[in-house]
Amino acid sequence: MKKSVVISGAGSGIGLASALYLAGNGFDVIATVPDMSQKAAVETAAAERRVSLEVLYLDVTNRESIERAVDAIVRTRGEIYAVIHSAGLGMRGFFEDLSETEIRRLFDVNVFGVMAVTRAVLPHMRAARRGRILIVGSVGGRVASMSLSGYCAGKFALEGFAESLWMEVRPFGIHVSVIEPGIVMTPHFTVHRGRAAASTDPKSPYYAWFVRHEQLVDRILRARAIAPADVARAIHRALTAPRPRLRYPVGIGARTVIWLRRVVPHTWFERLYFGNIVRLVTRSGQPASGLSQLSLPGNTDTDYLGLPPTHGKG
Repeated sequence: MKKSVVISGAGSGIGLASALYLAGNGFDVIATVPDMSQKAAVETAAAERRVSLEVLYLDVTNRESIERAVDAIVRTRGEIYAVIHSAGLGMRGFFEDLSETEIRRLFDVNVFGVMAVTRAVLPHMRAARRGRILIVGSVGGRVASMSLSGYCAGKFALEGFAESLWMEVRPFGIHVSVIEPGIVMTPHFTVHRGRAAASTDPKSPYYAWFVRHEQLVDRILRARAIAPADVARAIHRALTAPRPRLRYPVGIGARTVIWLRRVVPHTWFERLYFGNIVRLVTRSGQPASGLSQLSLPGNTDTDYLGLPPTHGKG
């Protein structure tokens, strides 16, 4: 029998790319979405790729929907071999411009949603004495950035959760891995930028810096963005490796920054890497142009819940 893989946030972006890639490589894929209006698009994409998968409703912030989905999968498949946590929100903006509501919403999906789905599948994996839990994190969970304080806080939390969980469940034959991509060209960077509402207000003391940071990100995106398919291939490696690693950085930029932080003395890294970013963003001189002149409107994870740009995704 094919190994069953449950993917959250599979309506677009990394989640959809992973669902299609894994379905084409011998896995029994259950692509879950938080809004069943996304089902037709997922099924159309699967038909175009000539792969078979099942689309199921699962909202990571709704415990009842999680339990129903997991029960249905176990009832029809007998077990859940792997879960891929791809659902996420993004949130761009300096900390003072983030509202408490925006931060709580971000953590509800990006952190507590991962924990809730993991809690639901673990008993079944323990009973089977095998399983794989893959969390789509970010290089922003290893190396933070200004204008991403809320987002990076959630991704750092996932790194700690995964590291602890890796130790707790390994004796049961369950492996935990974190996929750590750099900037990925997904709907997060095209239709759901995920800007905090106050960050676009010219009255914000951070407005000019925020605009410059967005422009800097867009330049990086045009120069060396990662495709969702690159992340899907990393997920496939983690699923099929006899001894999967805890962490899988994706993209030359992500690998380089993580390596540098590991080998360069902390004070040097902070002065050179972080210091350079701060200088680029906060430099005096020509004023930053308005947000309307940015070339792209978007973020890094999977399009989740179709939220407006003030909420973004992970």
